[in-house]
Amino acid sequence: MPVVECDVEAARVRLADAGATFSEGNSEYEQWHADLGDAHAVAYEDKLVVQGADPTDITAVVEPDRGGRVHVYFDGASRGNPGPAAVGWVLVSGDGIVAENGERIGRATNNQAEYEALIAALEAATEFGFDEAEIRGDSQLIVKQVKGAWNTNDPELREKRVRVRELLERFDDWTLTHVPREVNDRADELANDALDDD
Repeated sequence: MPVVECDVEAARVRLADAGATFSEGNSEYEQWHADLGDAHAVAYEDKLVVQGADPTDITAVVEPDRGGRVHVYFDGASRGNPGPAAVGWVLVSGDGIVAENGERIGRATNNQAEYEALIAALEAATEFGFDEAEIRGDSQLIVKQVKGAWNTNDPELREKRVRVRELLERFDDWTLTHVPREVNDRADELANDALDDD
């Protein structure tokens, strides 16, 4: 649940321009509520609290073109391999968590889910206008394939790898590192919570 410290009236103008719908606050502290895409925001005096399936739908509008470096964590999960699958990702800047999300993606293998998680995370980082990305995931296969150290023989994974490389070209600089699962625990938790959520 991202918290965006901002001028809430300027944020309201940006959200209105993006097509958000608004309603009154539910208490003396809430100034207004806004809905846009799969996100819901509650405005307080100097901040927005953003909730929903995809908080980026609002946070990317309120905080456009922030530039700078972002730390990207991604993870995919599949029960059955292939089976029900989900992705989780987190964007972290020097100010803390910028955005995070976990959602089901239908039926997929674990490797397909890992690629989908990386794609979703990079798309979100692009929407926020970050210039540099330090990317971390616990799938050695994805890291090695994207960096070109391992071949990508599966045609579907090859397509996903091409999409990842296209997204990476939008950054001035990027790194992709394999990390242990415990370093990637929040993205893992988001993916598994999405699978557990009926």
